[in-house]
Amino acid sequence: MTTMFFQSGASPVHRLNPTTKLVMALAVTTTAFAIPVVWAPLVLLLVVLVPAVLVAGVQRPYARLLLLFSAPVVLVIFLLQGLFFPEGTTVLAEFGPATVTSEGLLFAAQTSLRLVVMLGSFLFLLLTTHPGVLMSAMVERGMSPNTSYVISATLQIVPAFRARAQNVLRAQQARGLDTTGLRRRVRALLPLVGPLLLGSLADLEERAVAMEARAFGSTTRRTSLVAVADSSAQRWARLLMGAAAVTAIVVNVLGVVR
Repeated sequence: MTTMFFQSGASPVHRLNPTTKLVMALAVTTTAFAIPVVWAPLVLLLVVLVPAVLVAGVQRPYARLLLLFSAPVVLVIFLLQGLFFPEGTTVLAEFGPATVTSEGLLFAAQTSLRLVVMLGSFLFLLLTTHPGVLMSAMVERGMSPNTSYVISATLQIVPAFRARAQNVLRAQQARGLDTTGLRRRVRALLPLVGPLLLGSLADLEERAVAMEARAFGSTTRRTSLVAVADSSAQRWARLLMGAAAVTAIVVNVLGVVR
């Protein structure tokens, strides 16, 4: 499995049990979506994620990847919700059929911040956690190997496709495919998609055969040769983060914060 996003290091964050970072990513994402306050996701980003990223020493790839993945999504959200928000009443500007409303901009800002926090949470996990170690840690915690593999593989879908796409593109360039300029890059998409999908399907088949040969689906309890470090402090931290996320959901359901 590709580890394209993982940045090795010896920071305290890298030494944390992978399940602690997974619970943190889930708790931060859940809290960001649960609290119906515009600035709540921004606070989580600045108070929780940014300090953790700085301690891990992965701020450069983190900022680059977060901007790369979130910028197009945020732009589309503001264009759609800012100009065509159906429930908007406070008109700020009109451009023919498009109307800019304060309610639309507010909704776009809240949705964008939530998505940025979600992307930032799992980018932090990917940059500081080796997928193999994450899978081993989840199995040690009692999760089935199949479920652990699905979670680990899901987190690696984007880097896996990106790496494969780059390999296909380099191979096509070596055969004379010209990708200079925007128009030629657009034309190169079709020759890229076919080999990318076929290669991904072939890779899935090879993995399925290899996993079956290794009795991956066996229900027998496994013994790991590598013990993933954990501590009582981290176990308590995971419980507290889970409790915080559940509290945020309850607060949202009860309408305490508006």
